[in-house]
Amino acid sequence: MTSGKPYIRQKVYSFPRGGITFTDSTVPSRNCFVTAFLPSLSVIPLIQHSGGRAYPVVTVGDIVKEGMLIGRGRGPGSANVHATVPGRVIRMVSWKNAGGKIQDALVIRMEGSFEKLGKSEEVFSWEGMFPYDIQRTISDFGVVEMEGDGKPVSEIISSIRSAPEPVTLVVRCVFDDPWLASDYVLCRERAASVAEGAAITARTCRVSRIVYAISRGERELGEIFTAAGEKWGIPISIVIVGAKYPQRNRREIELVLRNFGRKEGVELGSLLILGPATLAAVYDAVKLRKPIMERYITVGGSAVRQPQVMKVRIGKRIGDLFAECGGFKGSPKRIATGSPLRGQTLADLDEPVIKTSYAIFALLEGFRQDSRINCINCGECRNVCPVGLDPEELYKKTLMGKGGNSAHGNAPFFAAGPSSEPGTDIHSSAVCHACGCCEIVCPSHLPLSTAIASYYSRGNK
Repeated sequence: MTSGKPYIRQKVYSFPRGGITFTDSTVPSRNCFVTAFLPSLSVIPLIQHSGGRAYPVVTVGDIVKEGMLIGRGRGPGSANVHATVPGRVIRMVSWKNAGGKIQDALVIRMEGSFEKLGKSEEVFSWEGMFPYDIQRTISDFGVVEMEGDGKPVSEIISSIRSAPEPVTLVVRCVFDDPWLASDYVLCRERAASVAEGAAITARTCRVSRIVYAISRGERELGEIFTAAGEKWGIPISIVIVGAKYPQRNRREIELVLRNFGRKEGVELGSLLILGPATLAAVYDAVKLRKPIMERYITVGGSAVRQPQVMKVRIGKRIGDLFAECGGFKGSPKRIATGSPLRGQTLADLDEPVIKTSYAIFALLEGFRQDSRINCINCGECRNVCPVGLDPEELYKKTLMGKGGNSAHGNAPFFAAGPSSEPGTDIHSSAVCHACGCCEIVCPSHLPLSTAIASYYSRGNK
């Protein structure tokens, strides 16, 4: 395929077994968004990434500017942290999140003038920069993966640059979960920035091709990205993938892309998979010299009066977001970040939006385990497992203090029965990636995925 406008194939590539179709009427419309009010008090955590705490370079009483470095990353997985509003550091706070992890943060009271908000942005050229200079800029401005644990993008680039084979950058625009409405809005609002961010990233890693993995039914997005990205001279492929959860997971997206490569005769080599929000952040850092200061957030749930997608400053307290959505209809039984499929329960409404936040929800109904009953051996969990495991068997082993074989220490590698695919034995190679499909469909409301992942994350074998 040349660097010209690619043909968007009609064929849909999807993982072969398991998965679920997930819908949720309490998710806001993805056809519009609102800009949240600027926070009078911002809580900026010193950990918004996969590694250790950033070292604070300001102290209580200091005046900070919008976009100013306030925490310097140190060690693997750590990233720089910046002020998202101008103001004064009034205190440092610590709290224990729902997972028991201690968080430290700087609290900034907004005052003074903004350096970037409402101002004409200076644009920098990157085409003449050396790859290592681009990577250093990405590191300086604290760009991390805007999902999951928030691994620093500069470290991802370092790990892929030395690959002995061709590298394909995969832009993951897969919406298998309605709570990804914020990513969809970003794709529509900032398509040109995402496309240029992809070209910038490609320059740092010697990428030979950019693949946009687009959910079934979102063909128009593929056409938008094609038009925005074709001027950079890098071959582009648009691959339409399934929309069934967990299509977005790394294992499932790799599976369908390898199938695409074989069917279409495209040599993909090593895959560098990044989401649109991450690539927009790369654009901001390199093209505008701007750190991650805001992101789109999906705010909803059965307890929220007016669910909406919001553009929010990092550090804004989650309770303030719910207030801007009209408050609660009643007393929520659960408040968490992320999707209800894999959400992380919040300990306090004063916890802030961070770089990896993409959704926040509040539910009136209780936890599913409130109505838990004994397993009825229906087999639904086995039917939906995309890896072919037997969650029922594994769950019972966790209750008995037993586990499957673990070939990778603390990683959740589980022993399982034979695969549903003839001629395949996955006793030692199957891996549970905690997608939660089994837990969602379980009529007994058993915490299958949660219990299994927790058991093996503690080092059990």
